[in-house]
Amino acid sequence: MTEHKEGKVPLHGIIPPLVTPFDDRGEVDESALRAVTGYMLQGGVHGVFVAGSTGEAYAMTDAQRLRALETVIEEVNGRVPVFAGTARITTEDTISLTRAAEAAGADVVSIVTPYFVTPSQDELYEHYRSVAEATKLPVILYNNPSRTGVVIEPTTLQRLAEIDNIVGMKDSSGNMGNMVDAIRLCGSEFQLFCGFDMIIFPTLAAGGAGAVPASANIAPRLIVDLYEHFRAGRYSESRRLQATLAPLRKAFSLGTFPAVLKEGLNLLGIPVGTPRLPVKPLEPEARESLRKILKELSIEPFHT
Repeated sequence: MTEHKEGKVPLHGIIPPLVTPFDDRGEVDESALRAVTGYMLQGGVHGVFVAGSTGEAYAMTDAQRLRALETVIEEVNGRVPVFAGTARITTEDTISLTRAAEAAGADVVSIVTPYFVTPSQDELYEHYRSVAEATKLPVILYNNPSRTGVVIEPTTLQRLAEIDNIVGMKDSSGNMGNMVDAIRLCGSEFQLFCGFDMIIFPTLAAGGAGAVPASANIAPRLIVDLYEHFRAGRYSESRRLQATLAPLRKAFSLGTFPAVLKEGLNLLGIPVGTPRLPVKPLEPEARESLRKILKELSIEPFHT
């Protein structure tokens, strides 16, 4: 187990980015969110991530994001670290939400690169530096260029890794070359997490700390086992589970993200509802395709 530089919060393993259930009024469905969290804990995860892109944070107010965070913190009750997504477009708004998450009891904050705008690498550095200086929490950077249009370049990452409480990065680029380069440049204390579910095993083999896999919402135990087998040196079994996971990850194409994840949880007996518009629920044919994949993976319905 690796700890961050101040030695307080373990940063390793499988950290699912939770979906956010909404009720008929568009507010956070706290009961359903508790059930999702319980399913993750039952699966043996090493942490949970609230209000990321999987959680539709882009469609939530700050108050809703904080309510979701508070609900998960209460449900987790100290059993695993709780990561809070606190990114907004501007530095000022990101600092404000980060401080609020810290006050609410988050263990770690994760901050995706600013979206819509396209800051230079120097601007990106100053953005992250300013946020890190405004909180005592460990900060995990989040590189997701396909969604934000902004890349954290390796040399910028190396500079950011020198800041005391910037302790790692989630990389969703799917580029193993970038991952290997980041590990090389930033050293063993800087924790790299895979954000693309298809390359968890290669990321671990390259020296990564773990993964923040969206598909863990549906198959937490499978992905935790993938990680645990790797850490125990059972590489062939870990590699087999990576291949087993592939059909579920490929099923994301059955609908607009994160519709498949929500439908999968609904099929497993956790009523998380539908995504926020304009994202629509799965069509009946796609739903049946997903049902077959869950059956083939032997993912059992969740029972409280």
